Amino acid sequence: QVQLVESGGGLVQAGDSLRLSCTASGRTFSPYAMAWFRQAPGKEREFVAHITWSRGSTMYADSVKGRFTISRDNDKNTVYLQMNSLKPEDTAVYYCASRPRFISSTDPRSYDYWGRGTQVTVSS
Repeated sequence: QVQLVESGGGLVQAGDSLRLSCTASGRTFSPYAMAWFRQAPGKEREFVAHITWSRGSTMYADSVKGRFTISRDNDKNTVYLQMNSLKPEDTAVYYCASRPRFISSTDPRSYDYWGRGTQVTVSS
């Protein structure tokens, strides 16, 4: 089992920045791909960004491209999501997910482990 714990959420104003962190514990043997998803009230969970295990290749949803950056520190078993130029429509609960494969995916059904989420609220 792998446990994921997110942190770094909060209430900010439009245009501000936040950095989310997700630390894995338990059976964190490599490789494992990581991703961030988010879910706003009344909406389905949606892909935000993912990063592969070895080369750190990344992919972003169009809605966050150019504003968000995903990165990872394998020595610390931690993945980050730097969020800049936040917009009210970014308001959601942000979830970290992992799967024991080299390659990441945009499909939430393909991830084996999930954190409990951290709330991000952006006021206008």
